[in-house]
Amino acid sequence: MAAGPEPANGAVSNHRRRRFDVRVVPHRRRSPFRLRDWRMSTKLATVLVVPSMAFLLLAGVQTSALVGRTTALNDFSRQVGIGRQITAAVHQLQQERDRSAGELGELRRGGDRAAASANLKPLQTATDRAIVDLSRAAEPLADADASWRVAFSEALEAYDQVIDIRPAIPPAVLSNETILSNYHRAVGAMLDLLAEPTPGQGQSALNDAVLRYVQLARVKELSSRVRAQLYAAGRAGTYGTEDRVILSDLRGQQLTALSAFRVAATSDQIRRYDETSVTPMFLVATGLEERSLPGGTASPEVLPSEQWWSASEQRQELLRQLEAGVLDDAVRQADDASSEQLRATLLVVGGVVAVLLVALLISLLVGRSVARSMRLLRSQALRIAQVELPDALDRLKTVTGGVPGIEVAPAVVRSLDEIGELAEAFVAVHRSAVTVAVEQALMRRNVNAMFVNLARRSQVLVERQLELLDDLEREESDPDQLENLFKLDHLAARMRRNDESLLVLAGTDSTRRWNRPVGLGAVLLAAAAEIEQYQRVRIDAVADVYVVGHAVGELVHMLAELLENATAFSRPDTTVVVTARVDAATALVEIADRGLGMSPTALTEANAVLASPPAADVATVERMGLFVVSHLAARLGVRVRLDDHQGGLVARLALPAAMLAPAGAVQADLPAPARMLATGAARGVVRQPGAVAEAHASGLGIAARDLPVAGRPPAAAVPRQARPVPVRAEDVLTPAGGRDVGGGWWSRQGPGPSAPIVPASGMPPAVPVTAGTNERGLPVRVPMAQLSAVTRSAQPTVAPTRTDPDPEAVGGMLSRLYSGVRRAEAEDTTEIPVPPSGGHDEGGRRQ
Repeated sequence: MAAGPEPANGAVSNHRRRRFDVRVVPHRRRSPFRLRDWRMSTKLATVLVVPSMAFLLLAGVQTSALVGRTTALNDFSRQVGIGRQITAAVHQLQQERDRSAGELGELRRGGDRAAASANLKPLQTATDRAIVDLSRAAEPLADADASWRVAFSEALEAYDQVIDIRPAIPPAVLSNETILSNYHRAVGAMLDLLAEPTPGQGQSALNDAVLRYVQLARVKELSSRVRAQLYAAGRAGTYGTEDRVILSDLRGQQLTALSAFRVAATSDQIRRYDETSVTPMFLVATGLEERSLPGGTASPEVLPSEQWWSASEQRQELLRQLEAGVLDDAVRQADDASSEQLRATLLVVGGVVAVLLVALLISLLVGRSVARSMRLLRSQALRIAQVELPDALDRLKTVTGGVPGIEVAPAVVRSLDEIGELAEAFVAVHRSAVTVAVEQALMRRNVNAMFVNLARRSQVLVERQLELLDDLEREESDPDQLENLFKLDHLAARMRRNDESLLVLAGTDSTRRWNRPVGLGAVLLAAAAEIEQYQRVRIDAVADVYVVGHAVGELVHMLAELLENATAFSRPDTTVVVTARVDAATALVEIADRGLGMSPTALTEANAVLASPPAADVATVERMGLFVVSHLAARLGVRVRLDDHQGGLVARLALPAAMLAPAGAVQADLPAPARMLATGAARGVVRQPGAVAEAHASGLGIAARDLPVAGRPPAAAVPRQARPVPVRAEDVLTPAGGRDVGGGWWSRQGPGPSAPIVPASGMPPAVPVTAGTNERGLPVRVPMAQLSAVTRSAQPTVAPTRTDPDPEAVGGMLSRLYSGVRRAEAEDTTEIPVPPSGGHDEGGRRQ
């Protein structure tokens, strides 16, 4: 069954788009807090990101620990490395302290202060340079741990006290213990800074390395203090009261420190110490020191100052070299540990990054594959649901001939996983839906063919009924019986219109066609003649507009449906007013009634149906007129709209410019045919004199008269048309040249007084025009080829002398002509427009 005009290729109507959007779009708003509402890409991203973030967190913790350990070892290596500058500064402080102790002993004996200052000056300068080197080397460790920085600050403060005490040495105003204690404190702070590096937990080897060179540095410090005591006694020439006790304590501490060094030192370091301790210079210093030891009751010997200084200085230098070797071993070990830890950290970090990248790459590949498959499946599903399947259904709904082949696209996902199986299942569902739609299209085509066959059969029967009515009307003389026959004639015309509605329902064109433009006023009269209550239709004003011939039949049908609706849903004592005017390039027709009207909701739904013709269904039968009007309007391109109007409705039709014929192509109208039911004769109302003349003078033959209304007596008549009312639409649209307009031989009153006639300007051809022969060898008639033009405006001329023809002969001729036209229309022959070459009068005489 027809479903309106086919939409443009690739276009989806708004109505259909809304319908499918409602079905595809979720019925509730998506919430970001509901896991089931997340999109597939979000779920895949979550599945990939959450494990990756957990892995990154664990790897970050491990890497942070490794980086922290590497940083600690790196700081430890730099702190151990700065031990070289610390030991150098300690060595210079020891040299300056020991020399200062001897100079103080000499000054106590009345030595030269200037000579003492001169002897100490080079040592003090060397100590300052060593401290400057230490400060410069400690600059990169400004961000080291707080304990080391505190120890370094304390060492610098202690050295500042040494600088402050130096001026007190030449005057010897302070005691030796007070001056030397500042040096002892500075050296002790330096040794504490030397022991400050800490490698962290689990680094016992590095702790032992630090302990080795620290213990050796303490051995060297105690040896230096012993040297200072013996050198001071040698310069003073005697031992002080506490010198023996201090020397004994220093020798005991030295032995303890040496034992600790031997415990922590490696075998190689012990070997090197032993080798150093047996060198001649070391033995010389050791021998001199042994002479200073107390033996039995003898007093300790005071050693020669210069000899002791020279020997002890060589021993201190040997210990300095040994200390530097042990410190180098520690620095090398710390650097190796730091480098190894850095390599391990880099390997772990690189492994973590590599594993993460590989995991992310694999996850992205898998996720992309899944997401791509889901995206392709979704796009195909939405395209099928919103475009392809609706378009296929629309194509199958609007098909009129053979059912076209509908290709179902294969699945876009070709994988063998669950998504691929889902895509194949969806394509199978699509193929099944198309198959069902094709079957329904075949069924609709068959039903349409049944409708067309039934409608054509019914049309043939109706035409035969109309022919029989023509014969009965021609032979009937009783006015009452003639009026009943006229009613049957109208009912038969309505039955024919119902058959044409079935053809519209089946999507088939009407069989009634015209090959020449017809005036819009004649079209309106023809539409009024198609309805039962034609007496209530009043045509007020009609513009001088002509409609192209091929659209006349369908336009008459559409106007008749609207007029039928207007008269059926309005009171019997009201009129339906029809007006037509020209607006720019279009023609506007308004049909107004004062009926029941419609609710706003029903009016909106009706206008929606008129704007977009729906498919034929069961509801179509209940509102057949609205369905027919919507499809005919869509077929002709006419815009139809219903609006409220003074307690009723007004139907507005906008005829496009394509339906209007140019003025130059329209021929003059022929006079109206004689088969018109006079107003007075039809309802028993006496026609006023000159009514026919007024009708012709008005151009459209429309004037206001009082006509009786159905169901009311003639005395209560409402204003009606003064022009005779047509019995059928073709009586208005089909001109008959030379017919008697004023003759009342069709009326109940019999022939009336003569009226002016208007001769036809065109003549039918001398040889009948045919369209070949049918299968039985009979000529095929061309509808209206023998008729004169119907679109020329009436031009009244001087009426010739009237000769009344024989009514029986004229009636027989017209009946046969009308029967032939009906049979030709029923056979749905192709129309061949042929210009008229002449005409005949009602008696068959050539004009």
